[in-house]
Amino acid sequence: MSRRRFYAPRSASLLNDKAVTLSLEESRHLRDVLRLQRGDEVYVFDGRGREDRCVIASVDRDGVTLDRVEEVQPARPESPLKLILGVALLKGEKFDLIVQKAAELGVARVAPILTTRADVRLRDEEEAKRKTERWRRIVLESTKQCGRARLMGIDAPIAFESLISRPGPDGELRLMFAERDGTSLAGLVPNLQPRPVEVFALVGSEGGWTDDEIAQARAQSWAIVTFGGRTLRAETAAIVVAALLQHAFGDLV
Repeated sequence: MSRRRFYAPRSASLLNDKAVTLSLEESRHLRDVLRLQRGDEVYVFDGRGREDRCVIASVDRDGVTLDRVEEVQPARPESPLKLILGVALLKGEKFDLIVQKAAELGVARVAPILTTRADVRLRDEEEAKRKTERWRRIVLESTKQCGRARLMGIDAPIAFESLISRPGPDGELRLMFAERDGTSLAGLVPNLQPRPVEVFALVGSEGGWTDDEIAQARAQSWAIVTFGGRTLRAETAAIVVAALLQHAFGDLV
C-alpha cells in the first residue's frame, strides 16, 4: 500500500515535536476526500527532507492533529545532484507541466526567465506573484505524489541579463541548452573532472535564444550545449534536459 502523505512545515509542530497540525487544505483532503479517521496511519513531510510516520490523533472541522510515531526514510531519496533549471516563460499549461515534471525528476529549483522571445510578458509584480504561488501549489501536489520529502524551490521570474550575470557558487556547472553554436552533452561530460554536484541549466522559449543572448551567456562563462538533430518543443526540452543531467550526474540511472 502506498503512503498517504501530507505536508506540514516545521512551524506546524506541537508538544516538543511530538505532534503536528495540518493546514486547513491538507485537513480537508484527509477528512473529506480520503475520509481518514482517528487512529489511521499517515505520513507527513516537512518540505526540508524529513518524513515521519504518524497516527491521526483528532479530526474535526477546525483541522487535523497527528501524533508522530517515528522518523522514517522518505519514500524517495533526494538526488545527489543540485540541479537548478532556468526556463523561459511559456504560455498556458506548458510551464505548469515543466514545474510538475521537474519536481518529479528531483530538480532542486526552477527559475522562470524573462527572455527576448519568451511567450509570456508579465504585466506587473502582482501577476508574477500569482503565477509563482500557482507553481508552488503544483510543486506541493507533485511532491506528495512522487515521494520526495523536500519541496522544489520556485524563484520569482527574473530577467535573462540579471540571471546570467549573477555570481554562482564555486564548482557550479553552468549550461545553456541551445539549438546552435554549442557542443554536445556527450562530448562535454567525459571532460568534467571532478563531476559537478551543482548544475544550473538554461532552456529557452519556443523561438529559441537570440544570437545576442547566446553571446552574453558565453561571455559570462556559460557553456553552450546543443541537442542532436531533433527540434524539441520548449516544454519537452526542459524535461529532457532535467532527465539527461540526472542521468549524467544524479541518480537517474
